[in-house]
Amino acid sequence: MRWTLALNLALLVLFPIAWVAPLLRAGLKLPLLGLDEISVISGLVALWDTDRLLALLVALFAVVAPVAKIALLVAVQAGRLGPRALPVLHWLGKLAMADIFLIALYVVVIKGVAMTRVEVGWGLYLFTFCVLASLALSFGARRG
Repeated sequence: MRWTLALNLALLVLFPIAWVAPLLRAGLKLPLLGLDEISVISGLVALWDTDRLLALLVALFAVVAPVAKIALLVAVQAGRLGPRALPVLHWLGKLAMADIFLIALYVVVIKGVAMTRVEVGWGLYLFTFCVLASLALSFGARRG
């Protein structure tokens, strides 16, 4: 049980790193043009410039809710909160849409555009690990 607490604490550090890490490098397939790096935060900033309400919703569901879910699970595992907090954890898990964001990102990468070059950045692997580890740990908490 202690290793799950340690992994959840590690996720509280790794998620913010994954948000600023380059998920993708994208640009036109022209030899002299460089690729722009895309991260979760840069995506939110770009969205903020076009639609602030949507940016706030995405930030809530893809950034705030996953971290709140992990923090609550840490509090339960550390004995700071009792098992009565587990329904709140379950509710936060439904709000935490990082996994949905990740799936949507993969769809975009796979589809691609003919004139666009997309390269996967190391942040996508870190973000994928964080999302899958968080899902596994929350499933374990529901069973345990």
